[in-house]
Amino acid sequence: MGIADRRTEAAVIPGLPRGDEGAERAPLSAGLLAALALLSAFTPIAMDLYLPAFPQMAQDLAVGSGQIQQTMTAFLVGACVGQFAFGPLSDRLGRRGPLLAGTALAVLASAGAALSPESDLLILARFLQGLTSAAGMVIGRAVIADRAVGRDAARGFTLVTTVNAVVPVLAPFTGSLVLGLGGWRAVLGVIAVVAAMTLVAVVVQVPESLPLSRRAHRRAPDGQARDGDRPRALTSRQYLTHMLCFVFAFATLMAYISSSSFLYQDVMGWSPVEYGLLFGMNGLVMTIVSIWAMRRMRVTEPARLLDAGLAVLVTGAAGLLAVAVVGVDPRWLMVPLIVVVASLGLVMGSSTSIALAAAPHSSGSASAVLGGVQFGMAAVISWLLAATSSEARPLAVIVFATAVIALLLRRAGAREAGAVGRRAASDPS
Repeated sequence: MGIADRRTEAAVIPGLPRGDEGAERAPLSAGLLAALALLSAFTPIAMDLYLPAFPQMAQDLAVGSGQIQQTMTAFLVGACVGQFAFGPLSDRLGRRGPLLAGTALAVLASAGAALSPESDLLILARFLQGLTSAAGMVIGRAVIADRAVGRDAARGFTLVTTVNAVVPVLAPFTGSLVLGLGGWRAVLGVIAVVAAMTLVAVVVQVPESLPLSRRAHRRAPDGQARDGDRPRALTSRQYLTHMLCFVFAFATLMAYISSSSFLYQDVMGWSPVEYGLLFGMNGLVMTIVSIWAMRRMRVTEPARLLDAGLAVLVTGAAGLLAVAVVGVDPRWLMVPLIVVVASLGLVMGSSTSIALAAAPHSSGSASAVLGGVQFGMAAVISWLLAATSSEARPLAVIVFATAVIALLLRRAGAREAGAVGRRAASDPS
């Protein structure tokens, strides 16, 4: 994609940088970004911090491991449903009210989970925890889209998506430390404390970002709905291609996380301690790339970083597939894996920014669809890897396929933007 094409793209996608268009938007302050990062972190913390406690929970509650696994399933179902509920709700009522309500209820659900006397109540509490924690994920993205455009928005999205990706790497290790000190209820208690901290951060740092004039229920003076373009925005090629580009790029990370334990230990032969160190190293590399991308976004268009990130992603995925197929020492798999994970620091924030910019009048609904499809894809990827053999080849095939699909989706969106720009330029009116 050439420089001229990127300029055309910036001219036709709402929200991408165009002169002083972003001047009316309020800046993303450090305090607001910290609060949004905490909102983004809560769901993966609640999802992964208690994983090491499964055996102890089954023993103390006198149930089978399958019953404890259902607490995770219930959380994921709740998180998926919650995004589709809170996103459109925030488009109609504003961001702050639903966000405060959802976060406050998440505190109560988290406390209920920690105090649940038996497994059925724990499963119910985990479902409610997932349902209400979804408010932070979906509305947090919408707040960024409300307050920033172009490079500033991409920097904000890069921060929250990086936190969302790195926390699952650190949470199980942290959970194991808490488990050793106080048992599984202490782990769930820590989650409740994080929920309370998140509520305080929302109260102090997250103002209302959606004015009345931009809400979904507002009508024009002639009585006609002002939001007739909302459904069209969510079905536009610009939104769909970049939303799905994000989802398929995230699928490569989900495939890596889901299979990392057996891959590092059973296939590569590393010890559990070495696995934890190597897994953490990859998370650190992605964090470093994301920080560099956030700095670079001050002077570089999100589309350019997205194209570069996808090129690196596909290259790393091809290398992973080659190493898996050729059958050399499996420890060489580490090299392309680092490339794949690092590239996502460039891809996920940029693709989210461009997708939500294509639906500027329905950021909550657009964020809900992105998050809901993301969780659905994560479930599919986990199922596919669970159904295949414990080898490197299935993982490599899935990573390569999802990376190529993400690249093709991005190119389709860029071509559409160029076509729209050319039609607009040739229109005599």
